[in-house]
Amino acid sequence: MPDTIDDSLWLRRYRQTDAVPAARLVCFPHAGGTAPFYRPVAFALRTADRVDVLAVQYPGRQDRRREDPVTDLRELAARSAEVLARQQPDLPFVLFGHSMGACVAFEVARRLEAEGRPPARLFVSGRRGPAVVQDAAAAVHGLDDDAIIAEIRRLDGSASMVLDDPDLMAAALPSLRADYRAIETYRAGPTDAVSCPITVLTGDRDPKTTVAEAEEWRAHTTGAFDLHVFPGGHFYLTDQMPAVLDILDRHLTTVTATAPA
Repeated sequence: MPDTIDDSLWLRRYRQTDAVPAARLVCFPHAGGTAPFYRPVAFALRTADRVDVLAVQYPGRQDRRREDPVTDLRELAARSAEVLARQQPDLPFVLFGHSMGACVAFEVARRLEAEGRPPARLFVSGRRGPAVVQDAAAAVHGLDDDAIIAEIRRLDGSASMVLDDPDLMAAALPSLRADYRAIETYRAGPTDAVSCPITVLTGDRDPKTTVAEAEEWRAHTTGAFDLHVFPGGHFYLTDQMPAVLDILDRHLTTVTATAPA
């Protein structure tokens, strides 16, 4: 089992608070994404003084670039869950994942729930229901580097300065390919579910997920369900961040209000 030093490789905390947190928000990046993608969340949440915001850093990128990236989504979720299980077990927590991160968060929620530690809520963003079958022709993890870069450009998920920098892209491509393999070979069973509420967020012009496909998450919780559709594409949340944060804040306020003193 990983030790404390290994735990620190997985989790990033960008904002320290003097107050003892009443809840924790754990954020999971998209394919090719990194923990700093969520850095603005830690500073922009109105509830940030009462909520400990953590972002997960997957192996194989940035300061973890010497580690092999994980190509199996369930393994990635299992390893993430092991680390999170050791973080203040009595603290209520909420999970948020975008795109691939939505499915990682879902699988983490299932594992922690099986151990008697269900999240207070699961937020899934920019991802169709986990049992929806992807068209095999749409898979990109087996394509050449240029095709993967073209897919990222199509989704507008990275700054153009990164996409146009051969050295940066050469460093990023192994983890990108591994992430695409992980998400493109993953599918949940139709009855796989969590008991916690699920909140779904999606863009109305997302080329990877239709609103109807996002609605399919309803089948994967025995708790409450709500769906929010925003203007925009796959990375709608970049432009719609204030509205996304407002939804997060409203739910986190409820979690912190009901947390034990």
